[in-house]
Amino acid sequence: MQRMRRLFLAAALALGGCATAPQPQPLPVAPPPRPAFSLVGLTAGELVQRLGAPALQVREGAGLKLQFRRPSCVLDAYLYASGAGTVERVTHVEARLPSGSDTDTRGCMAAFGIS
Repeated sequence: MQRMRRLFLAAALALGGCATAPQPQPLPVAPPPRPAFSLVGLTAGELVQRLGAPALQVREGAGLKLQFRRPSCVLDAYLYASGAGTVERVTHVEARLPSGSDTDTRGCMAAFGIS
């Protein structure tokens, strides 16, 4: 009887070694982030259509800065012409809090209804 137990135990251990390991489940893939609307490339007229009248408009050398304000943030858009006689277009956008501290540009754009 003891020999039978040992044989049964040995067989169980041998078969246990043949068991396959569980396959790892693939991690769920997050959807790609939704592209944020970019203001880069827009003209001054197109900016005004999307954001309303600028709170400040400043000519800086060859460029133009348009500033748009919301209670939660300030958005500055810098426009430059790419050549003589061409239309000025947004080349750079910066966002900050009304206090002057840096803030997330996407979050500020969301305050203007741009996602």
